[in-house]
Amino acid sequence: MKTNKVKHYIVLGILFFLPVAFLLMLYPAKHNYEPLNVVNEKVFDIENFTYDGPDSLRLKNQITVLGFLGKSPLKNSIAALNLKELVYDKFKGFKDFQIVIIVPEGTEDEVNALKKEINTYEDLKFWHYAYGTEGEIKMLYNSLRSNGTLDDDLSTKSAFIIDKDLNQRGRIDGRDEREIETKKPVFSVYEYNTIEVSEIKNMMNDDVRILFTEYRQKRKGKFDDSNTRRENDLKQGYE
Repeated sequence: MKTNKVKHYIVLGILFFLPVAFLLMLYPAKHNYEPLNVVNEKVFDIENFTYDGPDSLRLKNQITVLGFLGKSPLKNSIAALNLKELVYDKFKGFKDFQIVIIVPEGTEDEVNALKKEINTYEDLKFWHYAYGTEGEIKMLYNSLRSNGTLDDDLSTKSAFIIDKDLNQRGRIDGRDEREIETKKPVFSVYEYNTIEVSEIKNMMNDDVRILFTEYRQKRKGKFDDSNTRRENDLKQGYE
């Protein structure tokens, strides 16, 4: 009888302390939260571009995934499909989120064909195409920080994350835990390869989620927006 009582109290103790232990494990994780690095500032906005929607289209005050499909958008449909299925479908409906695809003026027919290919079952209301001149597109791309260059047809496989203040976001140290443990040299992430599915799923999606977390914490007054930390991160990124 006494043995049964002891077992009973042990079970109750486990049921009581297990949730407490779980919460204690989560608590330090909040303090270890690191915001997504600002890797570049003053990205050009797109107020001079034409667009495919009735409302004004801007990067300012939006969380934007920015892509460049160039003069032949259909040839880059894999990049568009990857962004749609792996990024857009995951974050559509989140406050102030959008995907903006930059294309040259005169590609409207190909863009319409691309829409039919990727808008299979739904209207992509947070997905926009912005049309610019060759000069405008080059100026926008040159305002970004990148390890590559814009192709001759004004396209690139890279996509970029732009925050509400027209800052480009990425990683000053792009290594994962295993790479840090093996002391792999530090590398920075300024853009994301839209053809590499694993890079979009494992890195870009995490980074967009982190940016949403940052803005959610700002709204709750829990985010420490340290200018010193930002300046140090930028300085390290250029070294």
